[in-house]
Amino acid sequence: MKKLYPIIFCIIVITACEGPEPRRPVSQKSGSFLRESIDRNKQLLAQEEKLFKKWMAVDTTKKYLRSPNGYWYFYEAQDTSQTKLPMEGDIVLITYNIRTLQNDTVYSEAEIGNINFKIDKEEYFPGLRTGVKLLKKGEKATFLFPSSLAYGYPGDKNKIGTNEPLVASITLLDILTLKQDSLPKAQTPQQ
Repeated sequence: MKKLYPIIFCIIVITACEGPEPRRPVSQKSGSFLRESIDRNKQLLAQEEKLFKKWMAVDTTKKYLRSPNGYWYFYEAQDTSQTKLPMEGDIVLITYNIRTLQNDTVYSEAEIGNINFKIDKEEYFPGLRTGVKLLKKGEKATFLFPSSLAYGYPGDKNKIGTNEPLVASITLLDILTLKQDSLPKAQTPQQ
């Protein structure tokens, strides 16, 4: 009988530790929500591209360029004597305005004012952050931003609504501070 005590004790411990089997989920996520969201965004982008193409078809006096970042733009003023494009870390002085595709002003340059803008370090909408890097000092360009590169689904919670494509004219007034890496290295005399 004494030999049975350790065996009985082990059986009790094992059954007590197992406990009841946990319940399995009734349904498993299939990822369909994510796929549907991707499809909706693709459809929205395709609709906005059609609107941009209509806009450009009406405005035949401008030469629109396609950005690799997903928007269209044209230069209103170019300065071929300037060679420096802003790089990450440079501080520039800009001004811009925002309009709807119906050409209604949402925010004017007067409302926005001049802004000291640190390239790739600011919390502005994605189109502005990438668009300013296409400009040299004194240049101005107008951009057609899809909603995904403007204020997206939430809008700006003020004047810009949900998923609204925008037209923005950005002027790079000056490059105030160059990042240390972009400054030319000092010449050292040969010994």
